[in-house]
Amino acid sequence: AARDPPRSGTAVADINLKDVEDCLIYDRRGVSFLFKSLYQDSKSVIIFVRNFLCYSCKEYVDDLSKVPRGALEEAGIRLVVIGQSSHQHIEPFCLLTGYSHEIYVDPKRSIYLKLGMKREETFTDSALPSPHVKSGLFMGQIKSIWRAMTSPAFDFQGDLHQQGGAIIAGPGSQVYFCHFDMNRLDHMPISWLLQLAGVQQSLDFSPKPKIMHV
Repeated sequence: AARDPPRSGTAVADINLKDVEDCLIYDRRGVSFLFKSLYQDSKSVIIFVRNFLCYSCKEYVDDLSKVPRGALEEAGIRLVVIGQSSHQHIEPFCLLTGYSHEIYVDPKRSIYLKLGMKREETFTDSALPSPHVKSGLFMGQIKSIWRAMTSPAFDFQGDLHQQGGAIIAGPGSQVYFCHFDMNRLDHMPISWLLQLAGVQQSLDFSPKPKIMHV
């Protein structure tokens, strides 16, 4: 059964961004920024992924890459992905997924840990599969292992047990919505996140994406 999308204003998160505002994140060149720079001056949809080799995260970001820049600019929204690898893995991941929006890494997992994101997987009836993940578990794991073996630096590009999540915040430290993934398939549907953030367009994530005005 499909979940009804959460209504704007009803999913205010019990997290305090003051705890993480001064944590450092790094761009693809290794330049550091304060985490609060992502949401101080604008509303931002910030998505934390498990690791860059995770097949479900890769396929989720595949679909994030289809979000048109114009729709974000029209709504005044920033779309940001945070990973937990070293910054050297950002560029290959973007080339692989076609993702061209903002992306940074938190290699020490400081933000993940201070916000209380889960570090083990839990499978329950409430943790429904992500609509953005196309691969089954077995083939997905094979893809992840193959990418680890063929990457220039043989590593898993992050803590394999760390789960991700999504927040909508800003301007300032106000948090409008927060979701911490219970497992690798428990992603928030992208169209819901964009709707909650105020984006006036939704995407059809079929193989040939098209914009649908709502």
